[in-house]
Amino acid sequence: MGVKGFVEGGIASIIAGCSTHPLDLIKVRMQLQGETPISAPATVHNLRPALAFHSGAAATHAANIHFPAPSAVAPPRVGPVAVGVKIIQQEGVAALFSGVSATVLRQTLYSTTRMGLYDVLKQKWTDPDTNNMPLSRKIVAGLIAGGIGAAVGNPADVAMVRMQADGRLPMAERRNYKSVVDAITQMSKSEGITSLWRGSSLTVNRAMLVTASQLASYDQFKETILEKGLMKDGLGTHVTASFAAGFVAAVASNPVDHGRSQLKQRIYY
Repeated sequence: MGVKGFVEGGIASIIAGCSTHPLDLIKVRMQLQGETPISAPATVHNLRPALAFHSGAAATHAANIHFPAPSAVAPPRVGPVAVGVKIIQQEGVAALFSGVSATVLRQTLYSTTRMGLYDVLKQKWTDPDTNNMPLSRKIVAGLIAGGIGAAVGNPADVAMVRMQADGRLPMAERRNYKSVVDAITQMSKSEGITSLWRGSSLTVNRAMLVTASQLASYDQFKETILEKGLMKDGLGTHVTASFAAGFVAAVASNPVDHGRSQLKQRIYY
């Protein structure tokens, strides 16, 4: 059952990650809107990452940062459809899948680990008499599984962010990574192996929150549906519990996810 949990969780997560990758890319671009003030009307293409804390280069970057006057009005923020259309117009349809190879690797490392570990802990902590596990234990299992999974998958997460945001840089400054392997290789050679775990504390904290809220709530919703006799055990029950768990995880993680997207751009770049 332990191996099955790892394999099934990994395959499902890879399919889900690839299917939702364009939405994730648009989300990252939206969360970074207005991070660097600009004088022209806001567009997706000309936004640039905030201060990059590279060793020995912080002063140079800081000199190029322009802060708005206190009375300046922030440019209007655009919605997901407008951001998606702008990306297609300026960078092409393929840009919506920038960094998808990193997403595959990230899901292979991160989600396979967290889904498998959660399944193992659930098997061990479930009461054999009632065949149920208290919600508190589900949450603890999610925290443990999410934290370990994030630590394992952080290199792919760094590569994914760099590949997704590369299109926001001027042509002369783009890294133009060919794939996630190329991104990780270049980072390792030019910045050292430890750069692959840059910002790992942010990733681990978010993953613990997401996994605990997502997997624990999924199991809890499914058990409640079956106990109340609202639906029979089957595809309908699993889909309903998944939608509910996804909503809970999105609401619970959005505040930290928003701050993390801005902070990790400074750290990763």
